[in-house]
Amino acid sequence: MSGAEDEEEKAAVRGRTLDAGDASPDEGVEADLPIIDERAVEQLTKGLISHYLPDLQRSKSALQELTQNQVVLLETLEQEITKFKECNSILDINALFSEAKHYHSKLVNIRNEMMMLHEKTSKLKKRALRLQQKKQKEELEREQQREKELEREKQLTAKPARRT
Repeated sequence: MSGAEDEEEKAAVRGRTLDAGDASPDEGVEADLPIIDERAVEQLTKGLISHYLPDLQRSKSALQELTQNQVVLLETLEQEITKFKECNSILDINALFSEAKHYHSKLVNIRNEMMMLHEKTSKLKKRALRLQQKKQKEELEREQQREKELEREKQLTAKPARRT
């Protein structure tokens, strides 16, 4: 910028009028700033960008790589969690099967005991029936013996003679 342009700019800044509501704490600051050459600003900007841009681009690519790695790690973690859940469910299934085996063996034992008790009761019933039949037979024999003895006594007792 040339000196004439700078003077015009300063005059324009001074010539502006502010409304009552436009009061700003920065009022008059532009007038206090030194005049800077636009080409110098542009060169400084380019220099600043050229100085920091490669580092920023490397940082950007490193962040992208980290983000991709994080995505891969998250996917791997989800797969591991799924495997862990499957293992836990397999353990639960194994525990369930072992419990089922335990109760099955209990049922088999109960069934065997019931069969054994049924056999014992059948044997006891048969024995009771045999004993009952034996008792009845003995009673019948005793009764028959008593009848025989009674009849024998009758026959042995003297009968009055009949006169003919």
